[in-house]
Amino acid sequence: MDNVYQINGYESRKDYLQQLADGMGIERSTVFALADLLGETEDFDGLVTSLEDIGNTENSDDWF
Repeated sequence: MDNVYQINGYESRKDYLQQLADGMGIERSTVFALADLLGETEDFDGLVTSLEDIGNTENSDDWF
């Protein structure tokens, strides 16, 4: 089994991204768009960090 998503307990990349979106309370369309922009190599690192930043900004009063 060489599929990184299955190794980590997901059926596919789509399943991973959907669960990530639902778990973080971020719109699926936002997660899919950012994942597409960053590429698969960032799914478990840069994508998660970027989504955490988005989540923190959405829950903050520090709008610019």
